[in-house]
Formats: sequence, structure tokens, C-alpha cells
Amino acid sequence: MNNSEILALDARDIAAAVASGALSTRAVTEAYLERIADRDGPVMAWQHLDAAQVRAAADAMDASGAKGPLAGVPIGVKDVIDTADMPTGYGTSIYEGFQPPWDAPAVQITRNAGGLILGKTVSTELAMASPNKTRNPHNPAHTPGGSSSGSCAAVAAGMVPLAYGTQTSGSVIRPASFCGVTAFKPTFGAINTVGIKVLCHGLDTLGILSRNIGDAAHCAAVLTGKSELAALTPPARPRIGVLLGTRLEKAEAYAVEIVNRLAALAETSGADVTVLAAPSWFDGIFDLHEAVMGWEVTQSLVSETSRHWDRLTPVTRAMMEDQGRVDEARYRAAMGEIPGIRLMMDSILSRFDAVLTLAAPGEAPEGTPTGDPIFNRLWSVLQVPLICLPAGKGPKGLPVGVQLVGARGADHRLASAALFLETVLAAKGGTL
Repeated sequence: MNNSEILALDARDIAAAVASGALSTRAVTEAYLERIADRDGPVMAWQHLDAAQVRAAADAMDASGAKGPLAGVPIGVKDVIDTADMPTGYGTSIYEGFQPPWDAPAVQITRNAGGLILGKTVSTELAMASPNKTRNPHNPAHTPGGSSSGSCAAVAAGMVPLAYGTQTSGSVIRPASFCGVTAFKPTFGAINTVGIKVLCHGLDTLGILSRNIGDAAHCAAVLTGKSELAALTPPARPRIGVLLGTRLEKAEAYAVEIVNRLAALAETSGADVTVLAAPSWFDGIFDLHEAVMGWEVTQSLVSETSRHWDRLTPVTRAMMEDQGRVDEARYRAAMGEIPGIRLMMDSILSRFDAVLTLAAPGEAPEGTPTGDPIFNRLWSVLQVPLICLPAGKGPKGLPVGVQLVGARGADHRLASAALFLETVLAAKGGTL
């Protein structure tokens, strides 16, 4: 099998071929290292990648017989997730060259399942809003989004079939939309986040970037222990809600139109589609996210702001000053209100296999600012599972994704509905 044929395989096919002995981990590694050498120049998706180290790891896996559901699959890991054999700098000069003595549990589980950690992908500073070096593979003059910039860009450029990111506001779903890749952020708490730089302990979630929902769900099955995610079947007549919500003045008309077109396509393809009006309490969720993030970020990053303030970027310092305006009383009030809001939203979401909404205001903005997570924040504070599917293009020819939302714990239903939508999109050429 030549390199082009290897690169065309999805992650599940790679794992099956390696586990059966039809393909070596070293051959897969060489194919992806060649692609990185060819594609990464203008994209700059990698924070750390040691080709000699990766080759040695691949050879060791082949010598011992790579097995498991991720056998031989190269995976990029966001540089806020600890790795025992690669430095983790958390996107900031403060920790440049820091070498953790451990793997985050998500990383170790990946290795135990046969996965090959290819390298560390670029993060914005401390997984916040200050952009780093990565550019959008579709047009390097535009942002890839953030904070999971490198992971999304690496998958989009074909440099890795799977990558891990993290989301506190919109740091997985939004850059996935900008880069034209699939993202799966499971229900909060489904994936262990020990060993991941804490931003907000009540919001932080690991997400998976991939080329398709089948690969993302397969990987999620490994990380969550929910084996049913590895066996998706698209429902014949999925129940799809459409909830555009509020603050639509922030959205481009073409992004709204892509959501509506996909809803119409789903209906003509057999889905039961219902358009939902935002509940009266819906817009208030934005304020709840602001309160939780403001207080928890200030607490989580107190060492960096107290000891290394001058080494933080101006963007991060400005953001920390803004977050610091949230006092404890506002945080406690929000925390008291959130459980009831989550239950009310679950009662709506549980009526559907997926609720379709905006993933981002539009295509990736020009320049380095990472874009607005306005259409992701409220879902993050609700702790629900989320999926981004590439669905269309904006006026500059850049990708525009859609966001799918499920009830807490209904990750399998959501991923199955996403497979239905991915299938009908593919029948239309993959874009609307």
C-alpha cells in the first residue's frame, strides 16, 4: 500500500489493517510524516513533533504487535494535555519546554488502545483567546479559530486522522467549523480531564477532531468506555430539532441559510424535523456562562497572573482583567440557577436525536483573532454533547459547519443522528 492509499484510509481502517498485520505502524507513520513535511509550512499546526522519536515509537509498537481499537492510528494532542514523552507548554512562554512526568489519563488510555501520539498541536495561550502561530489550511490569511487551533488545522490539512482538543466556551466546535472538519465534544465528564490544564473545572471538556463522525465516535468509545459509540447506525427517521436561538444579529445570513438548508435536506431525506422557538429563559444562559467562566478562570490561573503577569500576552492580560470583574456572589448565584436550567433544556433536547443550530457566526475571519464563540458558550455551560459537521462554504470559499446538540448522556443518539446527516450531505457532494 503506497502513501496516498494509506492517507485515504480513515482511522478505523488504519486500526483494522495494523491489528491484522496487513499494514505496519511504521508505514502509517511515514505516510503522515511525509504529509506533514509537505503541508505544514504555511499552516504551522505543530508545537512539538520529533520525527525520530515517532519513528522509534512506531517501530516499538510493530515489534510488540500493535493491537487495540486505535492500533497504529497517529493522533495529534493539543499542547494543554500532558504527555510523559513530549513537552507540554500550555500555549504560553511561561512553560516553554516543560516536561510532565506523566501522561494525562486520556493520553494513556489512547496508548493502551494502540494509538500513536504523533506530536503536540498548537494551542492559544492557556487555551484562551490569544492566538498563536497556526493558520487556516484553506487560506493562511485567515484564522483557524481557537483555542484548539493546531488540532483542527492538522486534521483539515490531512496531517493526522485524529486529534484532541479542549473546549470551555467554543474551542473545539468553532475552529472545527472554520477548518471544515468534524468535531465531537461528548457530555461533560464523560472523558477524564485530569492532566489537562484547567481553565474552568465546571466547563472544560476534551473533544475529538476527525474527518468523519464514525472515526470521532470510535475514538470517543475508547476514551469514555461507552462501547456503543463504536457501532453507529443512522436512524431511518431521526428526530431533528432546529433551534437558532437568540443573538442572531451576530450571525452571517449565509450561516443561518446553511442551517436551514440542511434542515430541509434532512426532512426530504426522511427525518422528522421540528423548528423550535427559543424559550423565554434561553438568552439568560449567556450570562450564566460568563459568570462561571469569569470566576473559575480567575481562580484557575491565579499562579500565572500572580507570578508571571508580564509574560502573558496583552490579549490574555486584557481577558483576565475582564474575567476578574465577576465576583463570588454572582458566581454563586449562577451556580444555584444552572442545575434547573440544565434540567429544563434536557427536557427539550431529549425529545430529539439532535438539535441543529449554528456552529459559528460564519466562515473564518481574516487575520489572527480566533473568532467569536457566541453560539457555543451556552451549550458548554449546559454540559451537553456537541458535534460539528462541515456543511457549506461562505462567500470567500471557506468552510462553514453546523452544530448538533444532544441531551446530556445521549451521546450515542446524537452521533447516530450526525451519521444520518453526514450521509445525506455526502449524497449532495458534501456541501450545501
